Amino acid sequence: MEDENDTVAVVAGRYFCAPYPIELTLQKGGKDFIITDSNGNIVLIVAAFHGKRLLQDDKGNVLLTMRKKKLSMHKRWEAYKGRTSAHKKLLFTAKKSSMFQLKTVLDVFLLSNFDQKHSDFRVKGSYLQRDCTIYRGKRVVAEMKRKYTTTNAVMEKDTFVVVVEPGIDCAFIVCLVVILDRITRKSQG
Repeated sequence: MEDENDTVAVVAGRYFCAPYPIELTLQKGGKDFIITDSNGNIVLIVAAFHGKRLLQDDKGNVLLTMRKKKLSMHKRWEAYKGRTSAHKKLLFTAKKSSMFQLKTVLDVFLLSNFDQKHSDFRVKGSYLQRDCTIYRGKRVVAEMKRKYTTTNAVMEKDTFVVVVEPGIDCAFIVCLVVILDRITRKSQG
C-alpha cells in the first residue's frame, strides 16, 4: 500500500488505479469470476484453486492469492502478492466485523495497520442483493450494484457491476468482492 497521505489507494499495483471512475462487470460462474471493462474486454479473472482464489490479469498471470485463514472465528481471509501464501507477501486481511450479522460488514486491514483497532477499508450492504458500498474511512471508494441491460431488465443475479472511484486499485476492490462472496456463501450453509 502506498503512503497513507497518498490520495491513491494502491494494493495490487498502480496499473489498476485510474484517474477516472471505472465500471467493471463481474460475472460469476461457479466459484470463478470473469471481470470485464465497460467495452466488454476481460481485465481480470478469479479462479478457484485448491481452496484458494487466484486473481489473474487478462493473460493469466497471478496477481494475488486469497485464502481463508484456518480456525478463524470472524471468517478472516488473507491476500498475498503473487501465487504464494508466504507471510512476507501478505498484503491485507479481511474479516467479518462481528460473528453475528444480518447484513455482512467486512473490515479490511492493510499490512501497515499493525494494531488493527480501526479498519483501513469497510464493506457494508447486502451481497446477496448485490448492493454494497466500500469505504475508506468515510469516503466511498466503490459501489456494487445489479447489472441492468439497455431495456432496463435485471440481468442474472451472478452478473453485477462495481463502480470504482478514481485512484482506487480496481484489482483490490475485486478481491474484496470475491472475499465477500466466499464469506456470504459459507454463511448460507
